[in-house]
Parts: sequence; C-alpha cells; structure tokens
Amino acid sequence: MNYSIENQFLKISVQEQGAELCQIQSTVTGKDFLWDADPDVWASYAPVLFPVIGAIKDGYVNYKGKQYAVPRHGFIRNNADVKLVDQSANSLTFGLKFSEKTLEIYPFEFEFLITYSLKENRVIVHHDVINHGTGEMLFSLGGHPAFKCPLHDDEAYEDYYLEFYAVENDSTWLLEKNGLVGNTTRPVLENTNVLHLNKHLFNNDALIFKHLVSKEVSLRSTKSSQVITLHFDDFKYLGIWAKPGGHFVCIEPWLGIADNADSDQNFETKEGILRLAAGERFAAKFEIEVSE
Repeated sequence: MNYSIENQFLKISVQEQGAELCQIQSTVTGKDFLWDADPDVWASYAPVLFPVIGAIKDGYVNYKGKQYAVPRHGFIRNNADVKLVDQSANSLTFGLKFSEKTLEIYPFEFEFLITYSLKENRVIVHHDVINHGTGEMLFSLGGHPAFKCPLHDDEAYEDYYLEFYAVENDSTWLLEKNGLVGNTTRPVLENTNVLHLNKHLFNNDALIFKHLVSKEVSLRSTKSSQVITLHFDDFKYLGIWAKPGGHFVCIEPWLGIADNADSDQNFETKEGILRLAAGERFAAKFEIEVSE
C-alpha cells in the first residue's frame, strides 16, 4: 500500500513495504523527479539501507563468536514487515522492530523509524534508531534515491551533471566484482565541483567518495532549469550510481560502507560502523530539494 502527502510545491508517495519513497512530483508542473523503477532495468525507487550498506564479505559478519548473514544493503528494503506507525497531514512515519526473525541475522534489539515530511520544496528524510537491548548496538544506515535523468524527452543523459557545493579533490574507491571495496582508487574530482554524467561513468559500478568537503550536491542539466539538490550534512560517505541502460542517477548518502575485499568480517571493526549505547536513540536526516 502507498501513502501520500502534499503541499503547495510537492507531492510524495511512499510504499509501506520497505518504507520506500516512490514518487516526488511537482504540484505546480506535474513533473515526476524519481525514477519509475522499470523492472527490466532496476526495480527500485529509493531503497532504505539498514543495518548495513552494500555488500558483506562472503555474506556474513562475525559478532562475538557467531556468524550472522546480514543481506546486502540490510533488511529494510522490500520488507513487508515494515509498517506505517504514524501519519499526519505533513508527515509519514514507518517502522520496524526487532523480532525472532531479525535476531537470526542481526543480533541486536533495535527499533528503526523513518519519517518523510515536506517543508516547502524539500522532502525531509529523517531516520531514528533506538537500542532496546542491554548492550552496545552496531549499525549503518543510508539512502539510495534514484532520480530521473533525463527529466525531459528532448534531453540526453550527457546533458546532466552533478554540481558539488565546494571544489573537490577526491577519488573513487574501486569496487570488485563481488561488490566489495578494493584497495585501489581512481581520480574523479580533481580541483573541480562538477562531475559530468555519461553512460560509461559507472562501468565499474558505483563511485564511492570518502573524503568530500561538500555536504550538498545538485543534479543539473545544461538544457533545462529544474534542479534536484541533496543535502546530507549528517552523512559521512556518498555513493553515485546508475545501472547501464537506466535513465536515472542515484545519489546515495551513507553512514557506513560496503566491506573491504580484505575485511576480517569482524562486525565490531567494520569500516564506518556506528555504535549506540543501550537505551539510546540515534537520529540522522537528509533532504531532497526540488527547484523549478
């Protein structure tokens, strides 16, 4: 089931299964800004990533002497156990709590909440993680929104570019075929704040940035005026990805990262892992701004 809210600028819809944002539409022009989840290319809109980001080496992590088979990108996406827990005229909150099922693959008594709200021309995506256990909890979280690109029939993918807030000097960490982060890098942003899109940019999978100065990035076209800006102040890493043949680009804020190829699979020393004390609550948000 889908739930929707709108204001004078935007209408958004969210699938209850997986708490996945599936529409961002201008209430002024009727233009849709999210990818349409074509199942022949990539059947997702904006998956929610928790409690891991990306691939896990050999499909499992080690924690206190036991193995746990945490799925790639975690278990919120496409999860039918995620339910709407609160709704107002301007917000939708979805949640998932630990269960016997989750404890088999993730050894923590968690509660995960995600709230979508509208503020003028912005979609605010707010995450809350609560540790209901008696010990420290380990987790990562992130977003994976896919924005339609190109937005107009008379445009090409190559007409689009990403504009970072600051001039950047950062390389992408190259992924291996199994989705693990390798130990080599390739320069991508060299004293520039612009990254031009093209169909070959993602031949080696996602671009993974660990050291960006910017905490906002905009998707722009040389031929049209609409701009989509992602604000990600609370997030450390940024992924940029598109599937070959897909008319979209994903701009992915992460608190965490896929396993390194030489990972020892120890969950407690996993790169980017967050720690939450018993009884504590963690919050992080990103915002999607649409300018027309």
